[in-house]
Order: sequence, then structure tokens, then C-alpha cells
Amino acid sequence: MIWRSSRERTRFLKFAVVGTIGAVVDFGIANLLVYAFHVPLVVAGTVSFICAIISNFVWNRVWTYPDSRSKSVVSQFVQFSVISVMGLAIRVPILKFGEPLLLSFFNNLPFEIPFFTPDFLAKNFTLAIAVIIVMFWNFFVNRYWTYNDVE
Repeated sequence: MIWRSSRERTRFLKFAVVGTIGAVVDFGIANLLVYAFHVPLVVAGTVSFICAIISNFVWNRVWTYPDSRSKSVVSQFVQFSVISVMGLAIRVPILKFGEPLLLSFFNNLPFEIPFFTPDFLAKNFTLAIAVIIVMFWNFFVNRYWTYNDVE
């Protein structure tokens, strides 16, 4: 099992750090698009996701899996992107259906949260839930398909 190997645990931690960088890219671009350009969350979340894919691929290839070189960079990027698009298929329904539920929740709180509107909280909590779920999908599928050439 993957968790028994210290090498795999280290890879997962590196993947999580890369994912955190990707999440900063993701959240930053999504919030910029939503709040500065009034783009709907599903569209903004899709654009920000694509930017995060590129960032994550580069960092994973260079840092998490530097020993994965039997495949060309193009081949690996295509595999990584296919898995990421499948992750997007998981993510979009979470954004679409989760945002209204969380907006209702935050609008009905018996108190206000200083500095944060219910809309801001709903969008960002929805995005966080989607990011966490898709991170696990991406790690395991990429490990066994995209980066299956490492020990």
C-alpha cells in the first residue's frame, strides 16, 4: 500500500505542497475573475483550474517526480491534463450545486462573520471542498498512470 512506503509518503507530501501552490493560483485567479471582472464562479473556477493544472504539472515534474523521465514531457502533460480534466468533471458539479447550498447556510447564520460576506464565504468554501476532493483523485490516478515509471 502507498502509505507504507516512506518514499510514497514523501511524494504525497510534495504533491500536497505543489497542490497548495496550485490552490493559491486557483483561488487567486478565481477571486480576481469573480470580484474584479464579475465572471460567474463556474467559469472563473474553470479558468483558474486550468492555470493551476499548468503550475501543478511543472512543479510535480520538476520536484515531486524528478525521476520520472521515461516518458516525454508532452506525453506526461497530456496524461496529467486528462486526469485533471476528469477532476474538473468532479469539480464543476461541486461548484454548481455546492455554492447555493453554502450561500443559504451563510445567509442564515444567526451572526455575521466580520470582514467576509456570505457570498465570499460560500464561493471560497465551495472551492475549497472541490479542491480537496479533486486533490486525492489527482494524486492517486497520476501516481499510477502519469508517473507509473518511478519505483
